[in-house]
Amino acid sequence: MKHGVNLKHRGCLQKVEFMKIAILPGDGIGPEIIAQAAKVLEALRREGLPLELEYAPIGGAGYDASNDPLPDATLKLAQQSDAVLLGAVGGYQYNALPRLLRPEQGLLRIRKGLNLFANLRPAILYPELANASSLRSEVVSGLDIMILRELTGDIYFGQPRGVRTLDNGERQGFDTMVYSESEISRVAHVGFQIALKRAGKNGLGKVCSVDKANVLDTSMLWREIVTEVAKEYPTIELSHMYVDNAAMQLVRAPKQFDVILTGNIFGDILSDEASMLTGSIGMLPSASLDANNKGLYEPCHGSAPDIAGKNIANPLATILSLAMMMRYTFSHEDIAQRIESAVRKALQQGLRTADIAEAGMDKIGTDAMGDAVVATLLN
Repeated sequence: MKHGVNLKHRGCLQKVEFMKIAILPGDGIGPEIIAQAAKVLEALRREGLPLELEYAPIGGAGYDASNDPLPDATLKLAQQSDAVLLGAVGGYQYNALPRLLRPEQGLLRIRKGLNLFANLRPAILYPELANASSLRSEVVSGLDIMILRELTGDIYFGQPRGVRTLDNGERQGFDTMVYSESEISRVAHVGFQIALKRAGKNGLGKVCSVDKANVLDTSMLWREIVTEVAKEYPTIELSHMYVDNAAMQLVRAPKQFDVILTGNIFGDILSDEASMLTGSIGMLPSASLDANNKGLYEPCHGSAPDIAGKNIANPLATILSLAMMMRYTFSHEDIAQRIESAVRKALQQGLRTADIAEAGMDKIGTDAMGDAVVATLLN
């Protein structure tokens, strides 16, 4: 569709000879959680799914390999693949590097290089984890919302930016928040398309556009364009909310939301806040899509270098990101549901990594949780 991501079925997958997936483990716990998702992919491949998997470094691992957080070979592989699965980037040992060589730059650059402008971050509370949420169970029970974050514009990419020295010798840092009409329009269309798709499931059909239009000229334009796009979707209810109020409402009454549509920096913050509604950021998957549904899939959490190598990280967000890959890039809704069902069954069996375990519950490691999901997937 000319306005953005086409969420409709893309055709008969059986005609595809291979589904090529670039796997970028990254840093910290990235390799550990990716290893568990790879178990799921290998199980599906043994069943006959035509998968072609190829690994490459990114982030700190990319810098270690070639002095670049996004090596040319990694970007080329990503561009030539149908989808990308990424772990996480970052580590204490890279903090002293110049900004352009920091691991996070690899992530920003691959998003920009693949034109992945639509970031889908679902926040779903599994019934088994109701007590793991930081909010009362009656506030979050049944939670199922989608945060749509614009990913390639805003203050993260705006120019000019930098640090300058003033006439009095004092240093001053500055960044520029920028959005064009076309950038706002294309992500707004995606938001309304998602709301239409979800309306068939939950009957809501609502988009809440989050901005700071009472202060920022950029947000005033954002609100104007979103309002215009909404006219093309008369069955979807549009509301507007300032970002500070939205942050409060997410913890006061999160179930009032269906689809939250917002810009890059606001979406970054709100989606991390929403993670605590679900019990742990270790449960939140994400998809970053281009106009043709090619996507990069990754957990919402970071590289957590403090727990790397300890076999305690939660791999479920990464595994659930695979489900999103099957749904949005490969149009394999059946496999997406199988993966999500396998995660639910593992939770129903009382299996918990440390981040989602209640007091007194036994805890299992990263490897064991991956094995459990594969076992339930195959049964």
